[in-house]
Amino acid sequence: MTDCVILGINMSTHIITPGPYRATKLWNEITHLFRAGMPLKKHRQNLRNYSSCFTALAAVDWLHQMLCSNSNFGPDVTRQQTVQLLKKFLKNHVIEDVKGRWGTEDLEDNNTLYRFPSTSPLKPIPCPAVPSGSKGVKKRPSLRDKEGFFRFKSFKKNEQEAEENHQAEEEKAPEEAHVQRRELTEEDERNIWRDTTLTHLQKILAVASLDEVLDPRSVNPHHIIHNMTKVNKHGVVALDDKTDDLPHWVLSAMKSLANWPKYDSGEPSYPGFERDVFKTVSDYFYGLPQPLLTYELYELFINVLGLLRPQNERVAIEALQLCTLLLPPASRRKLQLLMRMMARISQNVDMPPLHPAIGTRTLMVHAFSSCVLGSADECDLDELLATRLVSFLMDHQQSILSVPEYLLGAINDHVRCLRAAQVPVEDVANVDGSEPVRAPPPPYTFCRQISAAEFEHQKLSYSQKAMEDLLEVLVSDQNMTEKDRCKRLKQFQKQYPDIYSRRYPAAEKAGKTDNKPKMKAPLLIRRTKAFGIRS
Repeated sequence: MTDCVILGINMSTHIITPGPYRATKLWNEITHLFRAGMPLKKHRQNLRNYSSCFTALAAVDWLHQMLCSNSNFGPDVTRQQTVQLLKKFLKNHVIEDVKGRWGTEDLEDNNTLYRFPSTSPLKPIPCPAVPSGSKGVKKRPSLRDKEGFFRFKSFKKNEQEAEENHQAEEEKAPEEAHVQRRELTEEDERNIWRDTTLTHLQKILAVASLDEVLDPRSVNPHHIIHNMTKVNKHGVVALDDKTDDLPHWVLSAMKSLANWPKYDSGEPSYPGFERDVFKTVSDYFYGLPQPLLTYELYELFINVLGLLRPQNERVAIEALQLCTLLLPPASRRKLQLLMRMMARISQNVDMPPLHPAIGTRTLMVHAFSSCVLGSADECDLDELLATRLVSFLMDHQQSILSVPEYLLGAINDHVRCLRAAQVPVEDVANVDGSEPVRAPPPPYTFCRQISAAEFEHQKLSYSQKAMEDLLEVLVSDQNMTEKDRCKRLKQFQKQYPDIYSRRYPAAEKAGKTDNKPKMKAPLLIRRTKAFGIRS
């Protein structure tokens, strides 16, 4: 039984839910658990006794176990990351050495003695904005509070009430019923794409307003439209400007690692070649001006981390689906290609060790975590949070980085409906200069919520579609030898016989025919052959 259990410290049940300043709340939570659970003992050093202190070695052991069991971080936290966190504890005066020094001192994984200071190490959380109507800072309106033309109504009751009110107004004032209308503009359509996506995201995160976790100025509807409509047959974003794409030499290096040990015959081959290629790829991503998830969306992704729990896996995947749609297309494409490479390398049993002391999967997560997620201002928990997110992204990259068909269908239906009905002009002034006649906003039906059974059905169908695409890649890959192709097709047929039989029904029938017992040759024929040999 560990010391933390003896002390009654629950390290895994307290989840920091999505909301503003989540990184600060996580820091305070870890600080509180460390101060409350870290065993303090009496130690002797340099002929002197020190009470209520601990060694750096013991602190690393305890804190590493606590982080791995904590649902906010998970088992991918390494010992080295724990040492880095303790260094930040020392820098922020969460701990100090037994002589009272902190800040500029360094910390190593050894028997140096440390203690807790008497002052509180918790970081202050800024006060929330003053509610609207009171004096002081004015609260920014949420998506649900926005007034304007694009308002979504989810229930039939609202539609019926709107229709009844509209009919009543027509009967009461027929001369005012005629409202000037205009065609749906490109700006209107862009607003629909943005507002629909953000409304879905707000519902999934269950926050009062996305303004608390997202700067509205960072949301570009062009990015959402491009990421959902301009994709290739493999689901990867296609760029209009090829200069924003990965350089050719980086793509070649990533392809070489993803398809290892099969690589182009023109590439060199020597012991350790795969390590050099891996270093080339990692150096490129480290050299990017900002992480792939961008500084502007940092707070949003930090809040999505609060959903990464086994019972919430489906919700977390859907939230990350929507969040990654907000990325610039070039960043989303790089993220897709990187995650696919990482997943294939981690699952490739033929890949030689890329590090003498670290497993391949652990190396993948920690090598690229800071390239994927990071804040513009250095955050104390950046590395731990990025590790948690990248691990989940790599394991579920096929689902997260695909286009959500339900959202695409809802937006297209909405736009099609508005184009057919046109758009009422809200601010058309009357001839006599009086107030303009405003048409009531038309009722819109938001996409319906599906049942768990229907979701599982869609999940299965999308998975089967992905495996069908994989089969087509195996069949059409010109760079694969026939021997490798036959080997992989046999493996695919063994794992997914139903999908294979739909693609090759004739082969399936032939296989069934071959399984029938063959008839023995008649005895007379055998005797005839034997007689002929004697003669």
